[in-house]
Amino acid sequence: MPEIIQIDIAGRDRPGITMALTGVLARYAVTVLDIGQSVIHDTLALGLLVELPDGGGGCPVFRELLFKAHELGLDVRFTPVAADAYEHWVGEQGQPRHIVTLLGRAITAEHIARVSSVVTHYGLNIEQITRLSGRISRRPDAAATGHASIQLWLKGPVPDVRALHAECLALGAGMDVDIAIQEDDVFRRNRRLVCFDMDSTLIQTEVIDELAAAAGVGAEVAAITEQAMQGELDFSESFRRRMALLEGMPESVLAEVAERLPITDGAERLICTLKALGFKVAILSGGFTYFAEHLKRRLGIDDVHANRLEFQDGRLTGKVAGPIVDGARKAELLRELAAREGIRLEQVIAVGDGANDLPMLSIAGLGIAFRAKPMVKERARHAIGAVGLDGILYLLGMRDRDLAALTGAATG
Repeated sequence: MPEIIQIDIAGRDRPGITMALTGVLARYAVTVLDIGQSVIHDTLALGLLVELPDGGGGCPVFRELLFKAHELGLDVRFTPVAADAYEHWVGEQGQPRHIVTLLGRAITAEHIARVSSVVTHYGLNIEQITRLSGRISRRPDAAATGHASIQLWLKGPVPDVRALHAECLALGAGMDVDIAIQEDDVFRRNRRLVCFDMDSTLIQTEVIDELAAAAGVGAEVAAITEQAMQGELDFSESFRRRMALLEGMPESVLAEVAERLPITDGAERLICTLKALGFKVAILSGGFTYFAEHLKRRLGIDDVHANRLEFQDGRLTGKVAGPIVDGARKAELLRELAAREGIRLEQVIAVGDGANDLPMLSIAGLGIAFRAKPMVKERARHAIGAVGLDGILYLLGMRDRDLAALTGAATG
């Protein structure tokens, strides 16, 4: 009966190790059932699960592997695997897989320890850990990278995903780090459309508050805006009340506000990267097309859907033309865009910060509450806020070296 052996090799990494060791196995017609390798700071950990042929005899191949490992300065260990243990391992291959992404300005041992504790509490096993962010120089004069991210691959069923999300959210909030958990399925690797809210998401302000400040009604409008964002006031009603306070504002004031819109950190990098990868990018906003069109030109956005301001004699009438884009309309627009692109909702990313974004966040494959109000973070499946918008790239499994190659920038 064939023998199954696990071979673990460790030592200083160098070119040719895999070639030399598998060359030995090849001479004895050994079948490789599984293989995995990692290298940290030029130190190699290589594992092989192999099956020896019937009647082949293990001693010669083991002896030759030991000689070759010694020649290469490597440590090697052989562990027999019982047939029933191997079959149990094979049977686990259909288990659900999830990805946990840690994202922050720095990742510490405490972050990893506490996330691992949550994972263990839910009976999940960490199969693999990968660093997504680039290597960090420790020289005193080295520039700060701004991002640190690692990815944990989990195996095992999660009976209550919402409870796990909630626990990760609470844990992250207490440690100033973002923790996102996603099902590792084909859709995670094939997103095609991203839909952004505009105010306090793509830009770092609420445009209507900027207009209100210019009109001298800032306090009144800000109070109504806050009620709407917290979900305490119907969006459409709050919108009409705020717009009425802006009646008579000259269009020239809007043009000035549009020119000084503060773009959210990471937005340009994120959109540039996604566009280079063939994504379609849309703004679905309860704000105004006047400003969304400005961002469309500046950032290369494909579609804009927002509220169209009504002017008369070069001044605001205090009303909008057409139906108000509220939360329900955002979700409807997201569905329409996905259908137009011929993709499933699971392939859509939606990003927003307010209560009126929740409908679209809930139906998108990856719905992200960005620097959102507490109520929104609690109800969204994912939330980030420790870094800029380009942190979303790590949730897609992208690595800094991939991004550097894509943009032509030098790797760190």
